[in-house]
Amino acid sequence: MTTAIVGNETMEYLLLGFAIALVIGFEFVNGFHDTANAVATVIYTNTLKPTYAVIWSGICNLLGVITSSGAVAFAIVALLPVELLVKADSVQSLIMVLALLTSAIIWNLGTWYLGLPVSSTHTLIGAILGIGLANSALSTEQNWWDGINWLQMQEVLLSLLISPLIGFCGAALLFIIAKALIKQENLYTAPAEDAPPLGIRTLLILTCSGVSFAHGSNDGQKGMGLMMLILVILLPSTFSLNMNTTPQAIAQLVTTSQAIIPVFTAQIAKASVHDLIFENSQIELTNFLKPQGQLNENTWRSLASESQLISNSLSISSNFVDLSDSDRVQIRNDIYLVASAIAKLEKQEKLANLDEPYLLTGYRDQLDQTTKFIPYWVKITIALALGSGTMIGWKRVVVTVGEKIGKEPLNYAQGAIAELVTMTTIGTADYFGLPVSTTHILSSGIAGSMVANRAGVQSNTLKNLLLAWFLTLPVCILLGFGTYSLGLLLI
Repeated sequence: MTTAIVGNETMEYLLLGFAIALVIGFEFVNGFHDTANAVATVIYTNTLKPTYAVIWSGICNLLGVITSSGAVAFAIVALLPVELLVKADSVQSLIMVLALLTSAIIWNLGTWYLGLPVSSTHTLIGAILGIGLANSALSTEQNWWDGINWLQMQEVLLSLLISPLIGFCGAALLFIIAKALIKQENLYTAPAEDAPPLGIRTLLILTCSGVSFAHGSNDGQKGMGLMMLILVILLPSTFSLNMNTTPQAIAQLVTTSQAIIPVFTAQIAKASVHDLIFENSQIELTNFLKPQGQLNENTWRSLASESQLISNSLSISSNFVDLSDSDRVQIRNDIYLVASAIAKLEKQEKLANLDEPYLLTGYRDQLDQTTKFIPYWVKITIALALGSGTMIGWKRVVVTVGEKIGKEPLNYAQGAIAELVTMTTIGTADYFGLPVSTTHILSSGIAGSMVANRAGVQSNTLKNLLLAWFLTLPVCILLGFGTYSLGLLLI
């Protein structure tokens, strides 16, 4: 018996190490594709030596990762099938994450080798779509298209589509304005072998810093979200809940849970309100959170029931540390379902008709603070992986950005403007919790500045960009579908 327990623990730790290694590997490859774009302009224009540029960019990326809110990280996680996020079967959930990472790494490495400019975000979204389709196709309870959170996916795909257009148009417009207002001719000339004047160097370093920081605050969050998902699956007793939650915050959550219950029960017919605890509440909320889930009376009953259970569980102790391992997992699932259901109701604009809608959104925020957390060591690990990848793969990206997008070499003004537009676009996406691609925005920005300068864009590069766009989603959907299905067959 003891030998079997030790063997199981060893296997769990091996799986944990392998899964974390895959996340680090994904972010390392992300450094090839996306992070290196931040240093491309300062290296190509001889503003900074490659070693200094990569180190400085790595520091700014680290700051961006550490100060990030985590909104993008959990937006990515929310795209995965909800039943696998709250399911007791951790093996199937783990296979989901491993399939996701394996698919993304395969495509990222393959396209990097072939020289195709693709986005790690785009790749990840495709793999998630494939896993969602496979999960539905292998289930007898739902149609194959029901495994995808189309409401959330629509926002993400829209942001991936619009952000490059913003990069192109924004950079083109800003370049035209700059050329009309700033008559400093050396800004619009090809880089010399020597370092540019101090003013130009300062401008390019500042914009490089901004893009690096913005990249860390957005792209870096994907790895953080996946890392936390793995930790919750394999080490639920430690990472199911934020152990740093204060007794005051827990007491406030209990009070809010009790205050919110009448809001939910007011939506239930009086004749059917006989028992606040509804034993099918988790199943009902899981079904509601699926893309085809519809709001009905049982949804309100389940929200009231789960809120009562949260209040009852947290009233026992003022500290998460004192709870048993099984209680932590149960409370996490209750909190996740209630918070996600309120978020879906808000997106469907169903809260406006309720009494005190701000109380509901405040309740959701309190719930999220207990489950949506990212330790600093996770952030630092992801930042180091990004920086290491940049140090290995920056050369290909620098040549592409500097010489293969436009028909003329990149000049100082174009580099600075493209990076300024990129960091602004990414910062805006951060505010709304949407993942975007640094690669796509910066490349589009440079293309826009080339068109505005009447230099034109190289047709081969344009073909490669379009080819990457058209291939990434279908290929990654197939990879996600295949690796997830294969993983389930092997267990």
